[in-house]
Amino acid sequence: MRPSYLIAEVANQQQTLIARVEQDERTAYFYLWPAESFRSQFAVRGCWLRNLLPAPAREDVEAMEQGIAPLLSASFCRTLEAEPALDPAGLQIIWEPSDDGAALWYQGQLLAVIPGWSLYQNKQVSFSAGCIKENRLTAPLGSASTNDNYAQAEKNRLFWRDWHDAHLWEPMQRDLLKCYESHYGESLKYYAIDQGSWPPMAISQHYHQGSWFFLTLGMSIRPMPWVDYLYQELAPQYRRAELAMAIDAEVMTEENAVQMASALAGFAHFPWARLSWLGEGHTLESAVAPVGFEGFLLSGELGREEGQFALPKREGDKVNLFWATPVTTAEREFAQADENGGYQLVERLMQSGAGHIFRPRQQIVDPES
Repeated sequence: MRPSYLIAEVANQQQTLIARVEQDERTAYFYLWPAESFRSQFAVRGCWLRNLLPAPAREDVEAMEQGIAPLLSASFCRTLEAEPALDPAGLQIIWEPSDDGAALWYQGQLLAVIPGWSLYQNKQVSFSAGCIKENRLTAPLGSASTNDNYAQAEKNRLFWRDWHDAHLWEPMQRDLLKCYESHYGESLKYYAIDQGSWPPMAISQHYHQGSWFFLTLGMSIRPMPWVDYLYQELAPQYRRAELAMAIDAEVMTEENAVQMASALAGFAHFPWARLSWLGEGHTLESAVAPVGFEGFLLSGELGREEGQFALPKREGDKVNLFWATPVTTAEREFAQADENGGYQLVERLMQSGAGHIFRPRQQIVDPES
């Protein structure tokens, strides 16, 4: 029996996952493979597409035992007869903007979806147009009116089409700068942090009331991975963010402040580069943290009244603004030791009088605790 052969392959934006379509003389399947560095963290996800032989009456256990892609049994198939092999020229793989799920289109029709949220659970989840009843190989794709994943795949297709036209960045950039300038005055410098690739991202620098302010633009174009799985229907409140940093100009020169704020450039790519997400109380290590500190804590709450303000919504989603403030090794370990440790660290900082503007301070946790 011939092994399956690859007829389509497209990596996601950050090269963390690879979407593949494989077929042999028996079946065709759609897969999401984690890149090598993620294979210990995520399992391969698969979706049956069609039988190229007549559908068997019973489950294709023999193929499974031999490690061969199985036929889907007749009771789950829309078509019982053998279907024609897929033509590679008719295939189009479209990644979700969150970079963790993908849809397969064939000759203009939606053929299958492996949603991003399925990556984070043990159960295999996928949706195929050729399926009429849920089974362990896939589930029915249905239509946009019966399946949210179908509807989302259509939205994602329009999302990429609109961004390909390159007209969306300028109004978004303008709206964010207008928002930032209303709070911190004119943008003095502007740093591109996208390295010339999509999505466009930048940092705007401001000087206001004796402090340097740095705020990202463009991170909120994409929803972050994981969040749809963790928050489900509440995900629109948590899956988009921009980052910021504020530094007292009396304790740091502009040059040193710019160097410290360069941490935001890496943090802004972090969710998609690591298939993770950023939220209130999260901590990140950084080589450009000031002397005596190891990394940064992200928090909107630390902004208190002055640093908490609404950002323009994206795709109807709330955009959260998180301030990055330096933390010591002991403080970071404290935040990571407990599920609510980050929130507790934010609370302790606020009780000590610290805020979103960085100034020298004492460590607020006991290294032995």
